[in-house]
Amino acid sequence: MLCVGYAKENHLFDENKMVCTKTLYNYIDTGLLSITNMDLPEKLSRNTKAKKVRKNKKNLGKSIEERPEDVEIREEFGHWEIDSVIGKKKDTEPTVMTIVERKLRMSLWIKVKNHTAEAIDEALAELIPQFGDKYREIFKSITGDNGSEFANLSKLESMGISVYFTHPYTSCEKGTNECHNRMLRRFIPKGKSIEDYSADDIMFFADKINNLPRKILNYHTPEELFEKQLDQIYAA
Repeated sequence: MLCVGYAKENHLFDENKMVCTKTLYNYIDTGLLSITNMDLPEKLSRNTKAKKVRKNKKNLGKSIEERPEDVEIREEFGHWEIDSVIGKKKDTEPTVMTIVERKLRMSLWIKVKNHTAEAIDEALAELIPQFGDKYREIFKSITGDNGSEFANLSKLESMGISVYFTHPYTSCEKGTNECHNRMLRRFIPKGKSIEDYSADDIMFFADKINNLPRKILNYHTPEELFEKQLDQIYAA
């Protein structure tokens, strides 16, 4: 539970009076606190079932099996996962393109006009140049799935960005992005039209998530660490 680690990191309470995360969860389960498990979406969404890897039926580009080991272990900044989140199940409806950096968990959420490859192409063509001539240090690789909206993703290779694709039906290979998509669903429930939200709304939702302290980041926020990383890149 983030509140426990955050409180310890920032010395909000006396150490002798602090309880551990497991104890807090036990308090919630037994009804000793005013909140319930329904107030903890991440706890409810956890699934420990084993996942099967199915044979890749599409060939949009390089398989994730070709991705270097240093991308997998998250020690190097600049490796991203990309996905799209739909509202109503219509290709003509607006979509949210979600792209998350694997090491720092920084999320970029961008409203796009529809669920097509052309819409994703346009969004990336606008996003990447915003980082100027340093974009290759920020976007070293992008891993997507085999959805039709990513049919042209491999074209980024011509810009010096490595592109990889997961096996079909294997969302766990893009788990960081999947986790953040669930966070987006806190703001945009399934079945709710994305037409009802402005581009600024989507960016505001991303800001809220990017400014949450994370245990895996030693209770820093993705936004904080991302800005520090950019400062190092542009100072070089």
